[in-house]
Amino acid sequence: MAATAQYWQRGEALDYKNNTTKVIPAGAIITIGSRLGVAGTEIAPGQMGSLHMGGIWTIKKTGTAAMEMGQTVYFDGTGITDTKGSSGDASVSVEAGYAAAPAGAEDSTVLVKLRGWSGK
Repeated sequence: MAATAQYWQRGEALDYKNNTTKVIPAGAIITIGSRLGVAGTEIAPGQMGSLHMGGIWTIKKTGTAAMEMGQTVYFDGTGITDTKGSSGDASVSVEAGYAAAPAGAEDSTVLVKLRGWSGK
């Protein structure tokens, strides 16, 4: 018998259950393994909501270097930086995607094209 599949959803946004005891606010950055998503709406504890896995988002820039358009960027738990943390410490960064526009060293935010679920 051949393997089969049944279509579920497009994948730009994924269903996500808030398994914490705190409300996840709309716009919160959520990491799922090595992926990054943004809460589409407020998600109450124990409830389902949506995580946007793609798109371009304005995100706080925590790195101090300038970022070029198209440069790979990382989420360090607080914001976006241009360097990936080392695998031997607790500050390992999640690849967020790439800078969708240049950001100067002094800029406090950067436009980020999320990596998405497919890695693209």
